[in-house]
Formats: sequence, C-alpha cells, structure tokens
Amino acid sequence: MAAPVIDVHTHMLTHDYVNLLEKHGGPTYTLKAVTGGLRAIHLHDAPFMTPVPEMFDYPARIRMMDTVGIDVSVISLSCPNVYWGGPEVSLQAARLMNDDMAAARERYAGRIEYFCSLPWQHAELAVSELKRAQARGACGVMVLANIDGQPLTAPAFAPVWQAIDAAALPVLVHPTAPPGVQAMQMHEFQLTASIGFTFDTTLAVARMLYDGFFDRYMQLKIIASHGAGALPYLVGRLDQCFRNIPACRTQTQAPPGSYMGRVYADSVVFTQQALDLCLQVFGDDAVLFGSDYPHTIGDPVGCLAKVNSLFGARRDKVRGGNAQRIFKF
Repeated sequence: MAAPVIDVHTHMLTHDYVNLLEKHGGPTYTLKAVTGGLRAIHLHDAPFMTPVPEMFDYPARIRMMDTVGIDVSVISLSCPNVYWGGPEVSLQAARLMNDDMAAARERYAGRIEYFCSLPWQHAELAVSELKRAQARGACGVMVLANIDGQPLTAPAFAPVWQAIDAAALPVLVHPTAPPGVQAMQMHEFQLTASIGFTFDTTLAVARMLYDGFFDRYMQLKIIASHGAGALPYLVGRLDQCFRNIPACRTQTQAPPGSYMGRVYADSVVFTQQALDLCLQVFGDDAVLFGSDYPHTIGDPVGCLAKVNSLFGARRDKVRGGNAQRIFKF
C-alpha cells in the first residue's frame, strides 16, 4: 500500500491577520498593489509575499487536495509571520492564527494539521504560546529564517529553542525577506521571491551548523524550506571552509556535512535534478513532500509528480513516510 501524501509546506491566512498587519506593521511592513492586480506585503518597499484568495479558503484547499491526491496538509502562516507590532500585538497575531488553524484542524479532522506561530522576539510570551498551541493540537512550530533581522541562533531566542527541544517538535524554517533587501535592490523583478528567500534559509541553517546549534538541541527536527535553499549545492563548500578556516570551528568540532541526517529538506524545488540532489545530500529519510500551495509560485501538481517519479521505498518515504515518522502521525 502506497504511503499517504503529507504536504509539510503549505500556507493559510485570515483577513483579521492581514488587517492587523496593515494596522500595526508599518512603517516596516506595508501592503501595496503589484503588477498583476494583487496587493503584496512589502518590506521597505520591496514586495515579498502576495496574499492570494486561496489562502483564505479552506473548502478550496480540501478540493485541491482531493484533486491532486494529497491526504494531509500541515498548514502554517507565511511571512512576515508575527514579528511586528510590539509584544501585545505580536501575541495577538499569533493567537489569532493558531486558533484559526486549530479550528480548521478540528473541522477537517485527519486532513489538516498545523505549525504554530510564536512571538519569538518576546521569549516568555513565545514559550507560553507554544504550550497553549500544543494543547490545541499544534504538531510543530513555524519560524522565519530571520526574526526581525536577527539570526535564529541569537541568545535571546535560546529559551524558545529549549522549550521546543524539550517537546521534540519539528520546526519548519521558512524564509522571509533577508536583511539588506534595500541595498540589494530586491524590489526589481520581485527578486526576494526568486533569490532572497532561498538564501535567507541557506544563511539561517549554515549559522546553525557552524554555531553548534544541533549539539545543544538534540531533539530538534529542523525542516529547511525550498529544498533547504542552496545548502545541497553548498554543503561541500561549508565543509571545505570548516577544514581550512579556524573561525568555522570555534563553536563545533563536527563538519556541517555530518549533520545532514539531522537537517530535513522539503521537496519544493521545481526540477527533478534539484530533488535528486536533495535526496543525495540529505538522504532518503530526511526529505519531505511540500507544495508551497497556495503561493503564486506554489505547485502541488508538479511537486507531487516529481516525488511520484521516484522509485519504491524512496518514493513512499518522501510522499509521507518520513513525515509520519517525525510528526508521529
């Protein structure tokens, strides 16, 4: 019997969240029209996330899942998540989205699971919200690859990581607009989506690898979005730097490549060659199906077709077997 198809990278929104962001996100985050007629969320005038109607429509999602052949969707809030507006607003945004997703999980039992969002920049509130969301069925945590410009390895976030590690929860590391979008002129061609996102994730996980992060948090299961960015292509370079640059060895004595069995990647890569490279670098047990639905470049049909073209046990693991194991579904 074929493994169930579990989509670990897929998003939902609520209009209340968007209204809250529009009210409290400025001047850093604004909503403005972009080419094509939709309104996109901008960071310092660079568009980086475009809400689309399907993000607000659970019946449409279930119809898509039935049509494509997706059994379970693990939904999450996309960027800019809840890292704005001060502690009260940030917590309000997190609770609003977590409660909405928990309600969807109850409404569509067996089809919808969710990653909770946390006000990471306020560690005590984040730990409290983590416990509350777990009680409401959250199966993991969603975190952006930088939190208001700060790296995930910053000491201020250690209490949150400790709580997640103690709960042995999977964490989806999802990119957002990387620091420096203005200097890199990423407003042109909406380069944040095509280039900025992938390197935001790459930088975040590379810091973890060099920082000794995986030595401190032994129960964590980090899922790096979009095929782990450029890491499959660059892990050999990371190892070469580890061997030849002393600064790379100040926090860990293990080369980055030795952690590839503990870092997971999703399959949102858009070419068969990239998926094959992910499997070669991370291993058959550490790649999980994702679609990025319903983002404008999300492709549940194409992403699943590439996974289904794999053979035997490898196909079943990526389709859903790996997700069943790490989420304990």
